[in-house]
Amino acid sequence: MRLPVMILSLSLATMATPALADAPTPQALIAATQGQWRGELQYRDYQSNRWMGLPVDVEIVAQPDQVTTVRTARYNDGPKTGIVTITSVSLIDPQAETESYAGFRKGRPVDTGSAHIDRVDAGPDAAHWTIVTTEKRIDGNSPAQVRETTTRDGDQLTTLKEVNPDGDGKDVWLPRNRTVLTRIPAGPAAR
Repeated sequence: MRLPVMILSLSLATMATPALADAPTPQALIAATQGQWRGELQYRDYQSNRWMGLPVDVEIVAQPDQVTTVRTARYNDGPKTGIVTITSVSLIDPQAETESYAGFRKGRPVDTGSAHIDRVDAGPDAAHWTIVTTEKRIDGNSPAQVRETTTRDGDQLTTLKEVNPDGDGKDVWLPRNRTVLTRIPAGPAAR
């Protein structure tokens, strides 16, 4: 399962236009999320049509290459499973307009893939933007289009994952899960 690594999609081609020449790059926007975040990993309960959440702590570390981030999410999945740790590594390739990722979770196969960056809506600064990515992958046991929309609004970071199952004859995006995070302010500098 991807956790916003689950973060991104944007149209880099439009960023080359003169009006957007000074627009921040997707990799710069994602790198600016570095730090500690806390919130909920939410799943849609299709019976009640409500979002159900688990508390989650996330650490994002931007790497020196300026295109790679490492994200570690931890949440308590109950007495049977306990604390779950998911580590995701993400790399943005501006030329290919993709975000490649690998996700690691104990007891599960490594989850890898590459999502196309469809759109980036840069706001007035690096703390206000939306990135949308899509990819074709298996969702449940069937192929589907998967779209992730990540929105940063200051100290709030939300990633919504939606799926559009292949072969059902419909063009309908269904919400699958989302993370809703708030940045934890950095503590006093170590002495």
